[in-house]
Amino acid sequence: MEMDTMEESFDVAIIGGGIIGASIAYQLSKMGRKVIIIEKDRLASQASSAAAGMLAAQAEIEEDGPLFQLALKSQAMFSALSRELYEYTGIDIEYVNKGMVKIAETEEIAVEVKKQVAYQRKWDPKINWLDAKELQEMEPSLSPSVAGGMYLPNDGHVQPAKLAQALAKAAVYFGAEIRENTEVLSFIFENGQVKGLKTTTGVIHSEQVVVATGAWAAKLMRESGLDIHVYPVKGECFSVKSEKPIINTTIFSDKRCYLVPKQNGEIYIGATMIENTFDNKVTLEGIATLIERATQLVPQLKEAAWERVWSGIRPQTGDGIPYIGEHPSWKGLFVAAGHFRNGVLLGPVTGKLVADLLTGRLVDETLLSAFHLERHKQSVY
Repeated sequence: MEMDTMEESFDVAIIGGGIIGASIAYQLSKMGRKVIIIEKDRLASQASSAAAGMLAAQAEIEEDGPLFQLALKSQAMFSALSRELYEYTGIDIEYVNKGMVKIAETEEIAVEVKKQVAYQRKWDPKINWLDAKELQEMEPSLSPSVAGGMYLPNDGHVQPAKLAQALAKAAVYFGAEIRENTEVLSFIFENGQVKGLKTTTGVIHSEQVVVATGAWAAKLMRESGLDIHVYPVKGECFSVKSEKPIINTTIFSDKRCYLVPKQNGEIYIGATMIENTFDNKVTLEGIATLIERATQLVPQLKEAAWERVWSGIRPQTGDGIPYIGEHPSWKGLFVAAGHFRNGVLLGPVTGKLVADLLTGRLVDETLLSAFHLERHKQSVY
């Protein structure tokens, strides 16, 4: 049979082979659904492989609300998920739970961070404020000029590319198929219902389709008559390596950069933010800026060995909240995209939420309503 005339049928077709798409596929496959993941490049070839893997629910999201509650739920899933994925795939996602410090570089910023400490302790009483001296005792390599920081002992990190691979492999373990290097050309609609997809390798019949293509979701959804406000934000990163650990916990600064120590001795340092570009080249200016910021915070980094540079295209939305839900006009067409800097963190809970939606299981409608696809009509950006 010729490739361009191939026709296949699945219960669910998922477009996008990153962490979000793979997580949805894993959950649905476990439920017994016949699933296919369609990826235009290779699995985890975009933002999923470029992320640092921080699980920073309370450092990244400072206000209570649906996104924060979703993040807390997802963060709590990682320990069990790590064990589960290893059991099914033999892949260690390198879940490390050694905490994070959100630093305050000046006394002025310290006032704000202390307020965050008091607020965040409502959800985690172990969160506390470390003054400059306590912070130095905990992380001796950190610059003594730092005024203090919020210590979040329950924040961890993973290897994002391994997480995406493990989720996809676990989905395959439960019967899912993966089609790489295959681009979706158009949806097939009939009588208000999605019926499948036309792709570069043939037609796929499915009455449930999930668009999980990150920063590319808006382009694909326009064909369905829906404008969702998802746009690309490029992030550049680099890593260094040292024989002896320079830092033990993740160091996170709102104003400057983050430093994430990995199990293999690497420290991931990122990330720049360049809006509205799909150009993933790494610039000298971007990396030079990160080097300056990182070495000001941790001077000892100057002695570390250079490892590599990379970039990724993250999917931001107009209001900073992802789109998760069903198309208002076409039954069976769903979107899970726009997770921006929280795609790794929100991967597990998004997979579970979308799988529950597609299988008619009970979901928290109040929570889900915040992520609906038409909310941009009521918003002004």
